Amino acid sequence: MSRNAKINTLLLVLVAALAVLPLALGLGEGKEEPFAGADAQAEAAITELKPDYEPWFAPLYEPPSGEIESALFALQAALGAGVLAYYFGVRRGRRQGREEGLREGRAWSRAAVVAAATALDEAEAKTAAHRGAAPAAAAAPEGPGTTAAPEVPGAAGPAVAGDDAPRGES
Repeated sequence: MSRNAKINTLLLVLVAALAVLPLALGLGEGKEEPFAGADAQAEAAITELKPDYEPWFAPLYEPPSGEIESALFALQAALGAGVLAYYFGVRRGRRQGREEGLREGRAWSRAAVVAAATALDEAEAKTAAHRGAAPAAAAAPEGPGTTAAPEVPGAAGPAVAGDDAPRGES
């Protein structure tokens, strides 16, 4: 069993224990509502301490029963989870798209740099030939570890940071 499978199994057992242990240990016995929510418990405590207390606000909608109230709460939780899942999905998609674009952009930038270097070498060779001197590229030593830059068709100039337009096309 892999490490991730062991962790997932342990987490599943812990969640099941959290759900079953209160029932098995009888933590809710002897109470009118054994597992009442925090709102109901706070209301009961306030009523005990100060019976003439009046709330500042009234609920906008009072469900007819506790089951409907629970269902509305579950619906609210599901909608919230859906919104969060959508948000994180969009963020992940944007990040993956950005990473993919960077990979493609780097390949394009390398090609543009090679094309610019080749164009610069050609321009230097023409200038040197015009002056009657030996071109710098011809004087460069060739051997292990030295390579000539390949020509890139359509490359018209060096890459500019943040410029995503392909060279040679308008």
